[in-house]
Amino acid sequence: MIDKKLLSILVCPVSKAPVEYDKDKNELICCASGLAYPVRDGIPVMLESEARELSVDEKLK
Repeated sequence: MIDKKLLSILVCPVSKAPVEYDKDKNELICCASGLAYPVRDGIPVMLESEARELSVDEKLK
């Protein structure tokens, strides 16, 4: 789980757009850049090299 205060200030390092937390996948999602950043041990890993690209279906949500 991500702290709501932390989530409110986090932005995607690529697009600078806000991110949303996906609790099912434990990732931070950026629709603007199409990237998902992992959360490991409660710590967001906001590195482009660690992010995965969203699938077409995920982008349409």
